[in-house]
Amino acid sequence: MPFELSIPAMRYWQALLDTLTMVGASAAIAFVCGIPLAIVLIVTAPGGFLESPRLNRVVGYVVNGFRAVPFIVLLVALIPFTRLIVGTTIGVWAAIVPLAISATPFFARIAEVSLREVDPGLIEAAQAMGCKKWHIIRHVYLPEALPGIIGGFTITLVALISSSAMAGAVGAGGLGDLAIRYGYQRFDTQVMLIVIVLLVAMVTLVQFAGDRYVRWLKSR
Repeated sequence: MPFELSIPAMRYWQALLDTLTMVGASAAIAFVCGIPLAIVLIVTAPGGFLESPRLNRVVGYVVNGFRAVPFIVLLVALIPFTRLIVGTTIGVWAAIVPLAISATPFFARIAEVSLREVDPGLIEAAQAMGCKKWHIIRHVYLPEALPGIIGGFTITLVALISSSAMAGAVGAGGLGDLAIRYGYQRFDTQVMLIVIVLLVAMVTLVQFAGDRYVRWLKSR
C-alpha cells in the first residue's frame, strides 16, 4: 500500500517557505543591526579607543534587557509595535518583527565576544601607523573576528529556526503553525513527525554550512 500524506504536500512546502522567509528576513536584520551594536560595545568599553562608560552601560543594559525576556513573552509584548510596523499581528511578516528584535541582541553579544578576542597588539599597531578609527574597525577588528562572527551567526540562525517554530503558536505561519494546528490540535502524529524531520534537516544544513565556511575563513 503506497504511503499517503494526511495533508497535501503543498501545505508542507508552503510552511517550509514561510519558515525560510521568517528566518531569512529576521536573520538579515539581526546581522545588519547586531554588528554595529557589538562594535559600539567594544569601542566604548573601558580601554576602547572611543571609551565611554556611560554609553557602554546604556547599550549593555538595553541588550541585556531584551536578551532576558523569553521569546514567547516578547512576542506578546511587542504586539502593539508589530501592528504599528506591519499593520497586523498575524502571519509571516508580523512574526519577523519580534524574531528580529529577539535575535539582534543575542547576535550582538556573540559578535562582541569575537571582537574582544582580537589581538590588542594589532589594534595598537594600527593606531601607531596613524590609521583612522573607522579603518581600524573595517580593516582590523572585522576581518580578524570574522570566523567567530560567522560561527556566532550560525548559532543565531539555529536559534531563529527554533523561535520561528514557537511563533507558530500565535498564528505566525510556517512549520510551527502546521505542527500546532494539525499535529497537536488534531492529534496527527504524521504531521508532527514530518515537521520535526524538516526542522532537524534545516538546523543540520545551517550548522554544516556555517562550520564549513568558518573552517574556510580560518584556512585563508
